[in-house]
Amino acid sequence: MSDTVVRPVEEAVWHDLETVFSTRGDASGCWCQWFKIPRAQSDQLSRDDFHDRLHDQVRTGTPGVIAWVDGEPAGWSAVEPFSAYPNLARSPITKRLADDPQDPWAVTCFVVRIEFRKQGLARALLAGAVEHARAQGAEVLEGYPVDPEVRPSLSAAERYHGTVSLFRDGGFDVVRRPSATRAVMRRTV
Repeated sequence: MSDTVVRPVEEAVWHDLETVFSTRGDASGCWCQWFKIPRAQSDQLSRDDFHDRLHDQVRTGTPGVIAWVDGEPAGWSAVEPFSAYPNLARSPITKRLADDPQDPWAVTCFVVRIEFRKQGLARALLAGAVEHARAQGAEVLEGYPVDPEVRPSLSAAERYHGTVSLFRDGGFDVVRRPSATRAVMRRTV
């Protein structure tokens, strides 16, 4: 890949993040709020509401990392403590088990603009997410990827969690398989 820079998102680069999320597809409707808002509340919100919620999160914290390729905004990955994502605790895929770490950091999604796909940008975003979590004091990091080796027909939209091979290459190990196509993966940082 060309010159790629990944760093924690902040208010100063909000317009670049808007460029990433304004691409067509699921990202333009979600703005990385899927794991943060209960479904009943989510159904009442507009795209503008999702946009504004993420903007508020960027103003008050660092909910993820953004990537540029040759200076052009290209991708995003959400990474925060598990507790920042209330819907993760409700999901049968990500629900905590007795021996799980209490509040690991979680990499929940990737958004890569279409023109930057299949260039290794998700790997750079995952590495940036790991580094960001480490810098914030995280000890454990989790991901909840899909496994296209089990189901090759997974669409690009279904791969927003990342893939098992992506996380494996990033130093994560499978700790359980809650379904045939999903894994909980973990690494210490």
